Amino acid sequence: MKKLIIINGPNLNLLGKREPEIYGTLSFTDFLNQLKDKYSDFSIDYFQSNIEGELIDKIQEVGFNYDGIILNAAAYTHTSVGIGDAIKAVETPVIEVHISNTFAREEFRHQSYISPNAKGVILGFGIQSYELAIHSFL
Repeated sequence: MKKLIIINGPNLNLLGKREPEIYGTLSFTDFLNQLKDKYSDFSIDYFQSNIEGELIDKIQEVGFNYDGIILNAAAYTHTSVGIGDAIKAVETPVIEVHISNTFAREEFRHQSYISPNAKGVILGFGIQSYELAIHSFL
């Protein structure tokens, strides 16, 4: 059984409540349960933190023994050289995910420190971006 982990960055613990016009009304917990039911041939773990160092620690912890990391670093995507370096340092492939189309938003969101080290990038498909990332590991 393939082991995947979804790692979410800052403010994504507020999905379902935060800016529903951008992020939707479904909580991530409910969505994760749907994913686990639909993709029962995968072991899907989940981690969320609002703290950059905790995200780096988790990437390093799982980056040598999981089959895939699905990472939505949220605002840290555009600011964290450290998270980009952590992805570069591990062996597990990383798919960068964003719920919104970051290129249709503020200019500072057009820069990613994750993308150069990621296997691929999926953005702009709402919460379904995560499911598309799972498909990349099929």
